[in-house]
Amino acid sequence: MPKSRIRKKADYTPPPAKQATAVKLDNRSWVAPVMLAMFVIGLAWIVVFYVTDGSLPIDQFGNWNIVVGFGFIAAGFGVSTQWK
Repeated sequence: MPKSRIRKKADYTPPPAKQATAVKLDNRSWVAPVMLAMFVIGLAWIVVFYVTDGSLPIDQFGNWNIVVGFGFIAAGFGVSTQWK
């Protein structure tokens, strides 16, 4: 029975050394404080609306004050997507 051919592998040669490049890191230290501020503002807006029986924070908005409060909370979640 004939012998099968043996494949020769090329010897491993490591790639040439790269020069150290400066890696620019995104400074995302602002994300957490802004996110928490949005959450707190939204929650405070809704609580103030309920505690004052709708006369505060903005009387003309009426029940839309709830939407404004949840808008701040939603904006906080939007900002949280930038957190790494």
